[in-house]
Amino acid sequence: MNALTKTNFHFDGQKSVYHGKVRDVYDIDDDLIVMVATDRISAFDVVLPKGIPFKGQVLNQIAAKFLDLTTDICPNWKLATPDPMVTVGLKCEGFRVEMIIRSILTGSAWREYKKGCREICGVKLPDGMKENQRFPEPIITPTTKADEGHDLNISKEEIIKQGIVSEEDYNIIEDWTRKLFARGQEIAAKQGLILVDTKYEFGKRNGQCYLIDEIHTPDSSRYFYADGYEEKFAKGEPQKQLSKEFVRQWLIDHNFMNEPGQVMPEITDEYAESVSDRYIELYEHITGEKFSKANNEDIEKRIEKNVKAYLLSRK
Repeated sequence: MNALTKTNFHFDGQKSVYHGKVRDVYDIDDDLIVMVATDRISAFDVVLPKGIPFKGQVLNQIAAKFLDLTTDICPNWKLATPDPMVTVGLKCEGFRVEMIIRSILTGSAWREYKKGCREICGVKLPDGMKENQRFPEPIITPTTKADEGHDLNISKEEIIKQGIVSEEDYNIIEDWTRKLFARGQEIAAKQGLILVDTKYEFGKRNGQCYLIDEIHTPDSSRYFYADGYEEKFAKGEPQKQLSKEFVRQWLIDHNFMNEPGQVMPEITDEYAESVSDRYIELYEHITGEKFSKANNEDIEKRIEKNVKAYLLSRK
């Protein structure tokens, strides 16, 4: 059950390190970012107490693949993946919003809709929709990007009005969001999957907008199996899906949504192993490739060696 849940590297030229919910981000000379995808897992804005073996490798390798498959749509930050759990790329000043795009009413949007909400982030929703129903066309529902606590829904108009992103830059990243999502859906469809919703993050470097962070991973996206989708929808049955939603649902079933007074349920080794299997299953479905487990006897030592060798090769 080896899993990487924390890192504390010291690379040449290292200016700082930021420990996010899942990723540890090392700033090299204010020019490069070494992003380590750990095996931590978060849900309801809290990091679960046990790591998930190979989760970081799954996330990193899916994101790297999709970053490479979308360079014709927009420039991105990735330069190299010197280790199965690491991407090195250009340091960008990230916009303080996450661009969430949805093609089906499900997850948190459905939970709000069920309560009577008919507008999300300035986007009006019709009455009478059912869970897992397709929208006429994908909708963009941005959130603010919080360092701690919950991200908050926000409209395009408010983002521009508050100066979080300029109108010119917002129009660029909105266009990229739609095109990236269409590409992701196209690739998923070839693998018998539906890319239901996802989030993208963007930033700026030397006046140029870039796609940053991860894309189309099970942490940032939700996938349904295409086979049986229509039949299950017609019967009002839950969809078979590949995403982190099954972890959220497990927590809900154990009375935990990170609300006051709630206690995190125990994450057993068996449950962590089952989550690992689900992540590997998604990797193999979305990429169409067999997952090759990296040697995880001493993950930190392996990462340190690989990253240092890459940084040295750039000098």
